[in-house]
Amino acid sequence: MAYVPKLYLETTVLNFYFTEKESKKRQYTHMLFEEIKKGKYEVFSSRYVYNEISKDIPMKYRKMLGLIDKYVLKILEYDQKVFDLAEKYVKNGIIPVKYITDARHIASASVNQLDFVVSFNMGHIVKLKTMIGTGFTNIYHGYQKIGLCTPSEVVEYGRN
Repeated sequence: MAYVPKLYLETTVLNFYFTEKESKKRQYTHMLFEEIKKGKYEVFSSRYVYNEISKDIPMKYRKMLGLIDKYVLKILEYDQKVFDLAEKYVKNGIIPVKYITDARHIASASVNQLDFVVSFNMGHIVKLKTMIGTGFTNIYHGYQKIGLCTPSEVVEYGRN
């Protein structure tokens, strides 16, 4: 049986699924969920995502919860190892302390041995500095490097 990559869906992906504005981001997000529906990926998310989407308008919040309920295999809970690893990302200057939740998204996926964090957050998650910094930090602390990518990169990855 072929290996099924494990994806961590970050909050921005859920947001773009329901954006009313037609865009490439929305298109690729829908394509990603079609691939998820076909079983190409195992999907995870976390309590951090729940906290972020709960700040959204009630109707959109309910829609995003429905998307999580339908497609997410497991919700990763708060964990001291996640807090500690996220703090290391901040201490090492990889992610600013103001954006600690972004560090916790990556740390959640890393601690739980997932393959990719899927996000449209280009400021603190899907960027070269973050990928290199979290990769070295993870290896130093006994975790694997993790891919940080957009839905379009995952969709392209899935095409052999």
